[in-house]
Amino acid sequence: MAHRAYVRVLVDVDEIGQVQPVKIYWEDGRCFEVDRLLDVRRAASTRAGGQGMRYTCRVRGRAVNLFEDEGRWFVEARDVPARR
Repeated sequence: MAHRAYVRVLVDVDEIGQVQPVKIYWEDGRCFEVDRLLDVRRAASTRAGGQGMRYTCRVRGRAVNLFEDEGRWFVEARDVPARR
């Protein structure tokens, strides 16, 4: 199962208004640079719920789905099972 993990995102907006994520900042202070933007489309988050613009980015060699929904950014984060 997954949940929405809201993140801070540094974006670049060009002269015609196209948005490109540059860096993703995690709540714990870690910063991840977006190596490459692979795809942009309106889509639903099938794992965490919600919809908006989905930016498929390459971060550290892995594809990451980054969503923008009404000005807020989130990624699909895995739920950590409770320890017994």
